[in-house]
Amino acid sequence: MGKRDFLRALFLGLSLALAATAAGAMCEADEITLRGARGEMRFHVELADSHETRARGLMFVENLPMGQGMLFVYPAPQRATFWMKNTLIPLDMVFMDAQGRVTRVHENAVPHDLTPIDGGEGVRAVLEINGGLARAAGIEPGAVARHPAFGAGALWPCATP
Repeated sequence: MGKRDFLRALFLGLSLALAATAAGAMCEADEITLRGARGEMRFHVELADSHETRARGLMFVENLPMGQGMLFVYPAPQRATFWMKNTLIPLDMVFMDAQGRVTRVHENAVPHDLTPIDGGEGVRAVLEINGGLARAAGIEPGAVARHPAFGAGALWPCATP
């Protein structure tokens, strides 16, 4: 089984396990759910919501468990540019606007590469996950995310108590 087939099988398994709990769920700061062409997928995330945590990101992380990631949240929409200095594992970067809409996906960012990865203008949040997982999960521009960072104006708002 190739890496691509493995990621697809893993995604399908995670999707089935999580789909029952995703509908109507309350939002938690340490989770983000994305809905795209292949359904929903939830990730447990570490928040990078300060200048210091955004600057450190996933540098020096040797292993990112499947279904986990880092969510970079900016105080206001802005241009977001990343690089892979001191990053040891390939990553996918999912750029989202203030409404939680995926605007760009950068797949398989190369470890240690200093080439800027530009997410464009109007970025409110960026999800970093294991390289290759965005494609396997069907996460592409136009998908939507549910997380408290997107607030009341989200395309897919959090459930209210």
